[in-house]
Amino acid sequence: MRDPVRTRRMRELLINLTMREVKGRYKRTALGNLWSLINPIATMVVYTVVFGVFMRVEIEPSRTGLHVFALWLMCALIPWTFFSAALMTGLNSIVANANLVKKVFFPREVLVASSVFALDVTTAIELGVLVVALTLFGQMLLPWLPMVVVLLILLTAMALGFALMLSVANVYFRDTEHFVAILLQIWLYATPIIYPLSLVRRAEGDLNGWLAQHGLSFPLVAFWELNPMLHFTQAFRAVLYEETWPSQTDMIWCVSSAAIVLFIGWRVFRRFEPRMAEEL
Repeated sequence: MRDPVRTRRMRELLINLTMREVKGRYKRTALGNLWSLINPIATMVVYTVVFGVFMRVEIEPSRTGLHVFALWLMCALIPWTFFSAALMTGLNSIVANANLVKKVFFPREVLVASSVFALDVTTAIELGVLVVALTLFGQMLLPWLPMVVVLLILLTAMALGFALMLSVANVYFRDTEHFVAILLQIWLYATPIIYPLSLVRRAEGDLNGWLAQHGLSFPLVAFWELNPMLHFTQAFRAVLYEETWPSQTDMIWCVSSAAIVLFIGWRVFRRFEPRMAEEL
């Protein structure tokens, strides 16, 4: 049976560490927490100018008639920014607190979880600003906000699972941080965030037209859809931009990815946790 006192202490520790992360993220900066808005807005402006203006990436109007590239982009970019930041901060959480890990015994997964949960706070602010912007353009999102919360919880669970595994790898192999940074750059462009999935379908047609001359074919779209972040970004866009339920396929991917990755991440972390203090 679980010890209720130990459970309460762990919860209090998690809350305190999370609040420490939130307060310390922009400590001693002139703009403070405004950076949590400035960074995604700056990224949105760059991507909108490059891909929406210069490259003229075509997107379909939403079922509500909304047709604004910047808003379409942000519906997927905010979840991606949270996910990538959660992996990078989570994998460094154990190494960054090496002195604490060596001196005090406590469940070390709390360090990883607090770094991920702290990002939920800034992401909630960013999503709130996005909801206001979408409302100004005529979207009626109030009934869909509970679904946004559900998707954010699922994405947090998957990000935490990856962060737990990567934090272990970073303890043993300090090159992990650099490999993950490169991987996230590739992963960003492998996910339909700054371009619609229809471009992949078009590329599949062109590719198979060429491969057909050699009696071959390749299911490019099916290969692209093995990416769990594709389904998360499509689910967020469905709710925020289209004002409709995510597809059944996307929800199955979101729920199963969150559950499987979190379970594996927790098991891997628990397996290597006893030796962490020695390796730091």
